[in-house]
Amino acid sequence: MTLVKEIYLITEELPSQEKFGLISQLRRYAISIPSNIAEGAGRNNPKEFYQFLGIASGSTYELETQLILLIELQFIEEQKITPLLNDLTEIQKMIYKFKTNLING
Repeated sequence: MTLVKEIYLITEELPSQEKFGLISQLRRYAISIPSNIAEGAGRNNPKEFYQFLGIASGSTYELETQLILLIELQFIEEQKITPLLNDLTEIQKMIYKFKTNLING
């Protein structure tokens, strides 16, 4: 949830013409991560939870790609994006570990 807040704050710095482009995509991917984890947990079925964790994981990689693109397009300075990328790496590790523990019991 903290990452979602950070994405919303950083997207406020983007040019207004990106409102329906990168801003929309970045926010959608960020929101997808905790939302899919929550939905999967609410299913009370380990197989479904595993599937939703996979979707959340995919969203982390989509978000990572978009953040790198912000740097490449020189929309936002790299030093502002790097902490978000580091947070995403940690989230990716946590989701992977969670999925592994779910499968292995």
